[in-house]
Amino acid sequence: MMESKGAIFDVDGTLLDSMPVWHNIGELYLESLGITCEKDLGDKIYAMSLEQGASYLRKEYHLEKSESEIIHEVLKIVDDFYRLEVPLKPGVRKVLDWFRNHGIPMAVATSGNRALALAALERTGAAEYFQTVLTCSEIGAGKDKPEIYLQAAQALGCKPEETLVFEDAFHAACTAREAGFPVIGVYDESNRRFVHQMQEQCICYCDQMEECIEFLNADGIYRE
Repeated sequence: MMESKGAIFDVDGTLLDSMPVWHNIGELYLESLGITCEKDLGDKIYAMSLEQGASYLRKEYHLEKSESEIIHEVLKIVDDFYRLEVPLKPGVRKVLDWFRNHGIPMAVATSGNRALALAALERTGAAEYFQTVLTCSEIGAGKDKPEIYLQAAQALGCKPEETLVFEDAFHAACTAREAGFPVIGVYDESNRRFVHQMQEQCICYCDQMEECIEFLNADGIYRE
């Protein structure tokens, strides 16, 4: 048994039901340019930051655009979705209330865009729960590296081993675990093929996030 002193939450696919637009964004963007993409493009760029994804599209599809131009045009496609439509995933508010009621500080660690994430979190009323918001773009590394988790834990004043990480993506869960964080996995349709692997990596795996409340006792203790 160990006391949980902080919690870090991914955004897309964990807090927000936003993965359909992100999984298809490369295809949607290339279609807007009249370009047919490779069949597995979504899977290839899923683990990348915006900068990494833009670099991949520019090089692989020989786009005569800068990476910053590609990012700007991609964000145009998803901007309205985040600002006007994307909902919280089921059970998220209950879990955020649980941590707040137990005095456990929370942070956001996202590979997405800060402005879009904040727009959606503010519209849904979730932004007020978090002490800090960090993005892979600002950190300078994607979730294949542990920097964003380490800096989020530092911002919360916590050590990795006492900071829970909530993730839906297998590659991110592996990164966090290897850096010493206990991980709670959250199911998302975009990552359904990794359910078994997530169950092996995570201390708790939930079909809906609120299921993890049963895993946590009233004193904020979780099992190793």
